[in-house]
Amino acid sequence: MLFSRSGMVETMLDVCLLGTSGMMPLPRRALTALMTRFNGSSLLIDCGEGTQITIRAKGWSLHDVDLLCITHVHGDHISGLPGLLLSMANSERELPLTIVGPKGVKKVCDALRIIAPGLPFEINYRELTEDFEVIEGKGYTVEAFRLKHTVTCYGYSQIIRRAGRFDADRAKELDIPLKLWSRLQKGETIEEEGRTYTPDMVMGAERKGLKVTYCTDTRPIPSIAEHAAGADIFICEGMYGEEGSEQKAKDKKHMTFTEAATLAAQAEVGELWLTHFSPSLIRPKDYVDRARAIFPETYVGKDRKTAVLTYEED
Repeated sequence: MLFSRSGMVETMLDVCLLGTSGMMPLPRRALTALMTRFNGSSLLIDCGEGTQITIRAKGWSLHDVDLLCITHVHGDHISGLPGLLLSMANSERELPLTIVGPKGVKKVCDALRIIAPGLPFEINYRELTEDFEVIEGKGYTVEAFRLKHTVTCYGYSQIIRRAGRFDADRAKELDIPLKLWSRLQKGETIEEEGRTYTPDMVMGAERKGLKVTYCTDTRPIPSIAEHAAGADIFICEGMYGEEGSEQKAKDKKHMTFTEAATLAAQAEVGELWLTHFSPSLIRPKDYVDRARAIFPETYVGKDRKTAVLTYEED
């Protein structure tokens, strides 16, 4: 894995699985939500009851959350929105918040906001209607892909791309003025004294960036492995871990530990973090061995489980 060591000054993506419970919060298990931090911007996926409390317990700030992606509008994934918005307002936030979710998410959010009126910041909405859509964040891309649940539901991948290495020798050979080098590294195409300079003239092939995929409340379908392919961390629901729970998962449109592990193996991810456990699953760790037999890098998620991802060394 690409975990940073103390003192390293590199591009970093902080990842925190805020809660791991499905259906209802428990005394020691908050509802499923994910928060990441990158380049001064925070992304939140899902907002179950009490999400703002878990964020504060982690010691992270609500102030920099500028993108909230909702997987679907079941209560355990969105009912924490009023409290989150009010906490943001109390922190004197003024920057706008963008909420992304399935078609109809604005209507649901507006209804929940009856108890959170008069916010000091603007809320913008992006409703998803296609099987696959791309949302541009601050320095990263979010890919939304449709899942298979009892209602319209989406999974999300956060992707941080990494440009190829700058070839200074090639730039000198092509007699590219030194003053243009940094602009080419940033991806600009430049017209200068009758010549056109493009980044591909001096930049190598794109290097491996960072990727986290979040997928919950769904049956396993091939497109999940396709969209999670190569993720450093694949966070996937494991509603049921017990042997013999497969039919229950099918009936309720959820997944078992072994089904999630199979997707992780197909996607060739770095790690699988299981989450969204049934309230009846008191000790998820008791059932992880069967999943690890399929995909060894399987880990049982726990509230506020955290990783810091950095670029691979060249």
